[in-house]
Amino acid sequence: MNRTIQSTSNPSQWGAAFLLLAFSTACGDGGETGGNATGGNAGKGGNATGGNAGKGGNATGGTSSGGSTPTGGSGGDAGSTIPGVPVDLGVAENYVILAKAGISTVPTSAVTGNLGVSPAAASYITGFSLTADSTNIFSMSPQVTGQIYAADYASPTPSNLTTAVSDMELAFTDAAGRAPDVTELGAGDIGGMTLEPGVYQWGTGLLIPTDITLAGGATAVWIFQVAQDLTVSNATNIVLSGGALPKNVFWQVGGEVTLGTTAHFEGVVLTQTAVTLRTGASINGRLLAQTAVNLDGSTLVEPAE
Repeated sequence: MNRTIQSTSNPSQWGAAFLLLAFSTACGDGGETGGNATGGNAGKGGNATGGNAGKGGNATGGTSSGGSTPTGGSGGDAGSTIPGVPVDLGVAENYVILAKAGISTVPTSAVTGNLGVSPAAASYITGFSLTADSTNIFSMSPQVTGQIYAADYASPTPSNLTTAVSDMELAFTDAAGRAPDVTELGAGDIGGMTLEPGVYQWGTGLLIPTDITLAGGATAVWIFQVAQDLTVSNATNIVLSGGALPKNVFWQVGGEVTLGTTAHFEGVVLTQTAVTLRTGASINGRLLAQTAVNLDGSTLVEPAE
């Protein structure tokens, strides 16, 4: 039997048709601005089967989950990535050098920022020609633009240093616990590489024999987890590009850190053992060591916050 659609000459048939159309649309309508679903629309950032994603949602075969799309909306900005989270240094951030066993220098070094040792006493800060402040809370040195603190100075210095050292150790644990994005890159030799933001892990030592570049923006974060020693060869540079900042670069090292003669380094060093800067080495960052820090005509500048 042939079924044909009647003409508009019968008004009652038009009314029935509109009611049917409204009913079918209402049954399939699931959202305000979402994508098309089978038989209806997915809500904003909702799920659609075989349809299009709603505003603010990515669709693969019609699935929208509030991700980032060029239209923006609920899921974030188009093409954006979530930046890494910097390691929280706590009050250890108040020091360009913080060590538990001592700080030494072969003059003349130039240090911008505060120095601190604890539980070691001021006698374990050598080569700086210290002059105690009248309060005996801190001392000064012609090689340091900042103040120098030790565990045997007057209150509140001892308790402040105890807190700073504790925060330093917590920061080390935090950095060590981040899930790695890349493991064993270059089999422990990353000379000449350009590295994007992320967490890099080595189960052995790390050698940087030639310049490397860390390329990323001002919010980009790098965390380098090194189980053994970190060695930077003579005249080798860590270069930041694209607006990357030294305060967002963290070197968590289980062994010793050694910067070769005239090497230049960027970032915050968190080490369980010692840091040694050979003659003329420099750093924009911090040296936070659970043993000692040794300088030799070195230049250190704390990163801007």
